[in-house]
Amino acid sequence: MAKKELSAEERHERRLLVIVPVVAVLLAFVIGAIIIACLGKNPLQGYAAMIQGSLGDGSKLANTLERSCPLVFTSLCAVFAYKCGVFNLGGEGQFIMGGCATAATVLGLGLEGPSGLLLGLLAGIVAGALWGLLPGIMKATRGLNEMITTIMLNYVALYFMEYIYKNAFSDNGLPKTLAIPNSSRLPDVAGVHVGVIIAILLGIFVWYLIFRTSFGFKIRAVGMNPIASRVNGYHVQTLMLLAFIISGAIAGMGGAVELLGKTPYRLASGFGSGFGFDGVAIALIAQLNPVAALAVSLLYGMLSTGGTMMQSVIGVPTAIVEIIRGLVILFAVAGMAAVKLPKIKALLAARQDARAKKAEVNA
Repeated sequence: MAKKELSAEERHERRLLVIVPVVAVLLAFVIGAIIIACLGKNPLQGYAAMIQGSLGDGSKLANTLERSCPLVFTSLCAVFAYKCGVFNLGGEGQFIMGGCATAATVLGLGLEGPSGLLLGLLAGIVAGALWGLLPGIMKATRGLNEMITTIMLNYVALYFMEYIYKNAFSDNGLPKTLAIPNSSRLPDVAGVHVGVIIAILLGIFVWYLIFRTSFGFKIRAVGMNPIASRVNGYHVQTLMLLAFIISGAIAGMGGAVELLGKTPYRLASGFGSGFGFDGVAIALIAQLNPVAALAVSLLYGMLSTGGTMMQSVIGVPTAIVEIIRGLVILFAVAGMAAVKLPKIKALLAARQDARAKKAEVNA
C-alpha cells in the first residue's frame, strides 16, 4: 500500500511536535539554573556535577541505565494504551503485580537456574497482562472509567505486595521477601543487567508494532476515531481489551526485570513506587513515540542519579531535580496543547501559505 504523502501543513505540525519537547527540556533547565542562581550557587557547576554523576564513568552510566530501565517499561505501557485511546494509569500496579508473581513463582516453587529466570519472567508478564485486563473488562462490559479503575487497582496491588513480603515469603519475619537465588537472576552484560537490553529492544519492537504493522494501524485507528473504526469493521472492544492486555504485560515484564535484575533482588516497601506515573509523564513528553520514550527515560535516569552528585558538589537540595522534571512535563504538555489549538493551526497555515507564495514569486 502506497504511503500517503503529508501536506505541507502536516509536515510543519510534525516538526513542531518534535521541537516542542526539546524546547520544554531546555526551558526547564534554564529555569532550574535561575533557581540555583537565586540560591547563591553556580548552575553551570551544578549541571556539570549532574552530568558527571550520571555519565561520568562506566559504573555511573550503568547505574543511570538501570535507573532508566523500569521507566522504559512503564512509559511503553502508557504509550501502547494511549495509542488505542484508553488511559491506563495502572502501570505501577501492573509493574508491582509482575514483581509479585515473579517472586511467588521463583520462591514459592523453589526454582533455580534458567528455569527460575524464564518462568519468573513469564509469570511477571502474565500477571501484568491479567491486571491490565481487569479494567479493560470493566470498561467494556460496564462502561466504567478506566482512569479511576486503574488507579484503584494500583492500591490493591500495593497492599497485595505488602502481604507477599510481610507474610507469604517474608525473610525470617522481616518486611521483605527472601532474595532471588543467584542462579535465577538476570546476568550482567558490560556492567548492566540484561533487562536494560530487553527494555531497549522492547521499545524498538513496540515502535515497529504500532507504526509498521496492520495490527498497529488498527490500534491507532481506534485511538483516533473509534466510531469510524467500528463502521469500517474493526472490533473496537476487542482491540481495546488487547491494548489493555499488552500494556499490562509490558509493565508486568518491567516488574519481573526489576526484581530479577537489580539489587537487592527482593520485594520490599517502595518496590515500583512512582514508576507508573513517571511512565505516564514520559509517554506524554515523548509524544507517544516508543523510541522517543527510551530517550526521555534516559533523561529521567540521568536526573535521578546525577541529582545526588549535584547536591553534594554545590549544596542545593535534590528537590531542584524534582522541580526540573515537573517543569519539563508542564512545558511539554502545554506546548503540545498549544500546537493543536485551532488558532495556532490557522496561524501556522497562514505562515505556510505566505512562504509558499513568496517562493512562487521568487521562482
